Amino acid sequence: MNTQAQSVTSPGDPTAPVAVEEAEAALVEHYPRLVRLAYLTLPAALGKHRRVLVAHRLAQRALPHRARSARGGAYGMLRGEVLRTALAYGGRGRGHQPARVAAVLDALRLPAVAGLRVHPRAGGSDELALDRALSALPAPARAAFALQALEGMGERGVRAVLERAGVADVRGAVRAAAAVEGRHLLGAGEFDPCTVQSRPTDLLRRRQRTRVGLVAAAVVGVGALLALAATDGAPAGPRIPAGSAASGAVDALDPASLVRVPADTWRATARMDFTAWPARGGRAADGALLGRALDAWARPGSGLDVTATPGTARNAPAGPPQLLFAGDVDGAAVVLLHDGTRVVRYAEPRSGGGRAALDFARVDDADITTAAAVVLDRVDGNTRFLTAPWVADAQTRDLLAPDRIGVPLHRGSDGVTDPVPMPGGPAAAGAGAAAGSCGTTWPVLQLRSSPHVAEHHSFLLTDLGDLTPVHLTYTPPPDGATPARAPREATGAGALTSWAHSACRLGALRGQGVRSVNDWEFARTPLPESAGTASWTCDRADTWRGPGAATVQFLAPGTAAASPAAQVGTQQDGSACSRFWPHVMAGVMWRSPAGHWYLLAAASRDATGLTATRGVTASAPGPYLAVRAPRAARPDLSAHLPGGETLTPLGQ
Repeated sequence: MNTQAQSVTSPGDPTAPVAVEEAEAALVEHYPRLVRLAYLTLPAALGKHRRVLVAHRLAQRALPHRARSARGGAYGMLRGEVLRTALAYGGRGRGHQPARVAAVLDALRLPAVAGLRVHPRAGGSDELALDRALSALPAPARAAFALQALEGMGERGVRAVLERAGVADVRGAVRAAAAVEGRHLLGAGEFDPCTVQSRPTDLLRRRQRTRVGLVAAAVVGVGALLALAATDGAPAGPRIPAGSAASGAVDALDPASLVRVPADTWRATARMDFTAWPARGGRAADGALLGRALDAWARPGSGLDVTATPGTARNAPAGPPQLLFAGDVDGAAVVLLHDGTRVVRYAEPRSGGGRAALDFARVDDADITTAAAVVLDRVDGNTRFLTAPWVADAQTRDLLAPDRIGVPLHRGSDGVTDPVPMPGGPAAAGAGAAAGSCGTTWPVLQLRSSPHVAEHHSFLLTDLGDLTPVHLTYTPPPDGATPARAPREATGAGALTSWAHSACRLGALRGQGVRSVNDWEFARTPLPESAGTASWTCDRADTWRGPGAATVQFLAPGTAAASPAAQVGTQQDGSACSRFWPHVMAGVMWRSPAGHWYLLAAASRDATGLTATRGVTASAPGPYLAVRAPRAARPDLSAHLPGGETLTPLGQ
């Protein structure tokens, strides 16, 4: 089942008034996302040069001229307007103008670039293949693909947004988008209309002097024109504030221009992510430290160690980022910054030798859990975290000891925790365990949100080596009810018991930019010869960039609490066990206490029957099969779904 990837807006979001100033702020913060969404939705037939210019124009024209009500707040309103106009482009223009007339009028309103062509950076063969696949889709399907891949939205949220944008066949658009692979590639420069390259057009037909003058003027013109909202023949809209993505890169490197959120913002907003974090730390006013951090971000030199989670861009900020923290942590001075889609950590040694470090991590569409903590420092196998302002209580617990209660974790007034042993590190591995192995303990954070934002809400996070810890959730086994059971926080007794058998495999996900992992107990089946009940689980890991991995496990009764379940299947970069494909099956050879060998197979709740062939011939109605079989049997297994689809076990 899927983990907590939430979208900024969902079908249940209430309609609320959005002030012009609020819309301006949302445009400043999310301008690159809106432009990229427009660029992907626009028809490829425009050509990359024209698509870049049109995408910027549509994002800038999304600003309202007066306050109005909208679902999903200011960003939801802007996103809806960008989608509506991008979908309409190439079809019918405003006022039901014929498409050809609308295109001519739009051409007159775009930024004029003489003698220069702009286009995103070229990608590799994979990016080219994805671009061709998207070009073959209709605009609504491209929009659905972008909403899922860039916005991290589920099918229900995508359908709601497309319906509000006026798409007629929403289901068809979502189905067509689901058939396209390569969502993780959208983070590449090939699909980024805010980072462009320029080339001259009729270079050979112009004298050199004229050419140089025109190209220089065009470069200045395109920078200015892309930064200003196109008038489109209507009264000018609200001015974009200085320091935005459209106002120039100089402000982005000025410590005085850093965005500082008031301390109580989180108490009065429905958007619980990094945008609600105040600036904290004892050196939040240290302009020299902040300046070095910004300069390292914009111009990393050879003396800087730079890392980034997979799929995270390393480019300089387009506008002034938000300051989350600046202070001394152990032996380093640490600065945390946020630019709307990334958290960036700068650390320099406080004294003596050593190199400075710059770390990037994607955090687009973070939520109350995935924006609840950030890693400040790791020393000798221990991690210090900075917790969100809405975290009211913090504990540590051992995932390998489900019956052991949590231990209170002290935090300073600025939200900085005491050191926490890193799973698999020297402080947690236990005697004789190699660093990076599971060891004898798996420390996790158990945080509780303030009742101001979520009553009785506790959740688990684990450190897997990235800047943001990973959210752990749990989906209980089917109980016979018609609706499928949804993921929930992994803090209950059943969840902790199940996670104790899966924890050691989390180490394989270290450093992969994982956002969350859901432990789905998709079946509990009786064993032959009255040998008890077996548990079948599928652990689904979703990354910030989109792709996910699944691991299927079999747990026989009587297995010790901290012993790993048997791994019986895996899938990389697929949709198994997610909300997009909540189905799975697996098989295993099992020996009974009496010494007899059986073929066991189980599938998720919707399976109408299981079949075994090639060496073992058997079938059973429903989602479970058990049959005597030779020990060396390796039959082919399949399960059948009500819609006619066939499931096979995930690869080993």
